[in-house]
Amino acid sequence: MSAKLKNKGVVPSITVPDGGKWASEARQTAAALLAETGLPHRRDEYWKYTDPTTLTAPEATPAAIFESDEPLPFDGVDAVKIVFVDGVFDAAQSDALELDGVEIETLSDAAQKDIHWAGSVYGVLEGRGQYPVSRPLASYNTAMAEQGFVIRATGKAAKPISFIYLHESETSDAVIHHTIKLDEGADLTVLENGPAAARINAVMEVEVADTAAFHHVRAQGRDHERRTATHIFARLGTESSFKSFTLTVNGILTRNDAIIEFTGDNANATVAGACAGDGAFHHDDTVFITHDAVNCESRQVFKKVLRNGAVGVFQGKILVKADAQKTDGYQISQGLLLDENSTFQAKPELEIYADDVACSHGSTVGAIDDTALFYLTSRGIPHKEAQDMLTLAFLGEAIDEVEDEALADDLRALLEGWMARRHG
Repeated sequence: MSAKLKNKGVVPSITVPDGGKWASEARQTAAALLAETGLPHRRDEYWKYTDPTTLTAPEATPAAIFESDEPLPFDGVDAVKIVFVDGVFDAAQSDALELDGVEIETLSDAAQKDIHWAGSVYGVLEGRGQYPVSRPLASYNTAMAEQGFVIRATGKAAKPISFIYLHESETSDAVIHHTIKLDEGADLTVLENGPAAARINAVMEVEVADTAAFHHVRAQGRDHERRTATHIFARLGTESSFKSFTLTVNGILTRNDAIIEFTGDNANATVAGACAGDGAFHHDDTVFITHDAVNCESRQVFKKVLRNGAVGVFQGKILVKADAQKTDGYQISQGLLLDENSTFQAKPELEIYADDVACSHGSTVGAIDDTALFYLTSRGIPHKEAQDMLTLAFLGEAIDEVEDEALADDLRALLEGWMARRHG
């Protein structure tokens, strides 16, 4: 018996959903891998900072529903809106699944067909991302997901696709899987917002072909008692571009994984995030980027503001393979602690087998600059307002990674609203 099998966590008893040939094969493969690895536990290297118990429990921990009259993030953006309620697609609240340059289909419909383009992506990128680090929650998702969408961009999309995740049941347990393929030269923006459920396990697989560009902006928040585990798997072709940004302002437990693979030369990828947490708040960003092509650039930029005992975690790795010459890999993670009870834990990693590269990483943690705070308060700005201004400036450096200024403004407004609520 291998060491992996000896140390595996609990193996759930699952029966994969029925489907066509490609979906059934992908689900069975994922289920077999899950049976080998088991669910994650604290002895796993990449889970030692985050307790996965409530993410792997048989039932979701109940989560209170956050009531608010505030508009949803990105509500004013002209987009194809696709609504989920407690993890289930709601056609009545959604727009027509029509968009120039894009094919949109529910996973449940596509999975019933024996032949479908999604078979080249669904479970494929997730499977590639299981090595050298196993990701059992993603395996579970691929094996069990029936909700989600398969989306193929054949050209430049006329407008974004916006996924809206509504939470209405305190015990809802959602499993959602999106499969996205961009053909050569295509361009697509995907937005996500909302708490989704008391507990959500979400996977997004993104195949970015040569010269294609994918943009992803996500806002997690509102319902504080939710528990969230997400994975984004992406594979990049020649001269392609991938950009993903996530803002998190609530949630007892959030774990966001991003696994990016460069397979074509002259490509670039940015994975960024900002979070603000208060009290019972644990937020974990875990990123693994593999450079396996020439002259590619990757950026990881993460900022976390924490107070009243909140915990922030960042684990980021850049792996540069032997033939990936002229790689430019940049990684930075920073924590701003607003009291002595909060914690920021960082584990930056570089593993390089090529000799012509420029890779760097940095991680810092500290308090608000007393000099800057004194400067603002001495000019009549109240202490809390001054602290908020400095906090927004700190997080704003991560939000600057969002290219679309209108979307960036929505994210800043979301942060300002969170701060206002925290002040009562």
